[in-house]
Amino acid sequence: MAASTSKASMQNLLQFMKLIGQLKRVPRTGWVYRNVEKPESVSDHMYRMAVMAFSIGDTKLNKDRCIKLALVHDMAECIVGDIAPADNISKNEKHRREEEAMKHLTGLLSEDVKKEIYEIWEEYEYQSSPEAKLVKELDQFEMILQAYEYEDQEKKPGRMQEFFDSTKGRFHHPEVVQLVKSLNEERNSQISAAGSSSEGSLPQAIQSQLPKETL
Repeated sequence: MAASTSKASMQNLLQFMKLIGQLKRVPRTGWVYRNVEKPESVSDHMYRMAVMAFSIGDTKLNKDRCIKLALVHDMAECIVGDIAPADNISKNEKHRREEEAMKHLTGLLSEDVKKEIYEIWEEYEYQSSPEAKLVKELDQFEMILQAYEYEDQEKKPGRMQEFFDSTKGRFHHPEVVQLVKSLNEERNSQISAAGSSSEGSLPQAIQSQLPKETL
């Protein structure tokens, strides 16, 4: 009996791992909609978020918890996909689908792991701890960092401005604020350099933000 139970649990664990593996093949929808060539996967996004959480120096926060939150927060997308605002799906419906997916995923695990992963997902979903709030900011920061990297790769400074606009006023943790400041300084320098060499090639929304001497 014990052997058959162990075999069943291993089969369920294998199924869980296969489902999680789908995250490597789910592209981030925002980049798909903007015709980015070879867009990153959800797994790519979550991995760098986890490394960001590992790198944060705030000793008041539980770093291990932050890493786990980063690894779990988009886990449901291996079943429901990456639902973006442009998909016109309500927040309630998005939550319902992801909650159902998380119940299915964690139902494949042992009771203790099931409980931990589901509670971590809920903690992030409801933003119920300082750690969850930090990881939400890292989620937003990772997005604009990736947006900047696509601008750089495509040699189209400013093309992803809407992603930066969507995060304005959302950063509050001192370390994340400084990271955003550093990123904006580097990005604005590139936009200014591009504006100096070819003013007409920059979108009007970007040109209006540049210092007059660069135009």
